[in-house]
Amino acid sequence: MGRENWQMIRDRISEEIASGSFSPGDRLPTEPELCQLFGAGRHSIRRAVAALAVEGKLRVEQGRGTFVESAPLINYHIGRRTRFRQNLQEQGLAPGGDQISAEIVPAPARIARALALEEGAAVHRLLNRGLADDVPISLGLSWCCAARFPDFAERRAAGQAVSDIYAAHGVTDYFRRSTTIFARRAEEEEARLLAQHPLLPVLVVQKTDVDEAGQPIGHSEAVWSAERVQFTFDTDPPGAERPDDSRF
Repeated sequence: MGRENWQMIRDRISEEIASGSFSPGDRLPTEPELCQLFGAGRHSIRRAVAALAVEGKLRVEQGRGTFVESAPLINYHIGRRTRFRQNLQEQGLAPGGDQISAEIVPAPARIARALALEEGAAVHRLLNRGLADDVPISLGLSWCCAARFPDFAERRAAGQAVSDIYAAHGVTDYFRRSTTIFARRAEEEEARLLAQHPLLPVLVVQKTDVDEAGQPIGHSEAVWSAERVQFTFDTDPPGAERPDDSRF
């Protein structure tokens, strides 16, 4: 059985991307221009573009157009001292981020358990977006005790690293106690904030950090673009030191 028209268009565009005719970040011609270029109808063009977006080769931005995906594949190392900024800088990428929301809320039962607090205790709830070379790669929902770190949200909004905030409150070092990772379909708002197709998967990373005494100080659930990030688990030798510049 021969390929349908939209499949041939999909493969032609894919070949143009692979050959470098379309470079990462390039904007594709408009839909009418693609119709004229391929001698095809809008339905075939839309289906071809949608298929390439699901494959992670194109990114459709409403109101702006369709772009060749330019996000780098990041090898993110997870160990006892996992640091967002260091992970990216070691790969020649510029780390960045923005705070989407911040509030103090009563700790839900599962968050209270993770932080060893009474259910309903006041906790900071922050939602941040992590960037690599200005490309969204993660959404981090984090919680920490508002009594122990009263100015946490204010300092994070000012751009301070998590490790610096902890240090200001007497936590000179901290470690990742546990990590849980699973995959699922991105929610609509997550896909929008990550600038990815809603049919592409995300990786959810749940983790709890503890201070040197083993007391939980932070819990987070980060949603990562599965097309842009892969994880490597490291085992630091006893006493190994890594810079304290943390985000997720």
